[in-house]
Amino acid sequence: MRSDLIFIRSKVLALFACAIFLCAMMGLVFIDVRWVNNAIHENSLTEVAQELMLLAISLLFFWRGYRYCSLRPTLTLVGGFYSCMFIRELDFLFDEISHGSWVWFALAVTLVCVVIAARQPERTLTGLADFLRHPGWGMMAAGLLTVMIFSRLFGMQLLWRHLMQGDYNHAVKNMAEEVCELLGYSFCLLATCRYLFGAEKLTARPQQSD
Repeated sequence: MRSDLIFIRSKVLALFACAIFLCAMMGLVFIDVRWVNNAIHENSLTEVAQELMLLAISLLFFWRGYRYCSLRPTLTLVGGFYSCMFIRELDFLFDEISHGSWVWFALAVTLVCVVIAARQPERTLTGLADFLRHPGWGMMAAGLLTVMIFSRLFGMQLLWRHLMQGDYNHAVKNMAEEVCELLGYSFCLLATCRYLFGAEKLTARPQQSD
């Protein structure tokens, strides 16, 4: 019975921690809209938070991949995927070089990560299977679906123009889409921490030497 109480307490505390984190993220939106009067553009706190979360996720996976040699191919692939998402979020900076040039940087990262994973195909497949079996995958999948599917559909101009008729305001539509993305990235970051630092141990030994 004591073990059950400890388990329940840990889950409740984790739930409250996630709730506090999401409240903090929503607080950034309030600051942007209410006090900064920013319509959530590239330099808004909301956008910066999205970029920082993607950067943190990428670095965490790369770091753990460096420490765990048997999981390196898998963690490198996942880290590369989020790195490409990070580069895509910074497209406005890469446009200073050439419009759409972010694609080439993302392809370069993809190529490097795929080559690393392809060198050990069995470890890569086993690691990916373990990753998908982990309890944190459900939250990460929800985050990715929110960012890649729901936010795009919810942010369609056709929907918002029909809703607001002649009073269409692009800032409102943009805020709705960006807030959905913020929620999705928050789920991904929480799932990353759950996977890399949760009670379940990664099925690999720390790297000593290659």
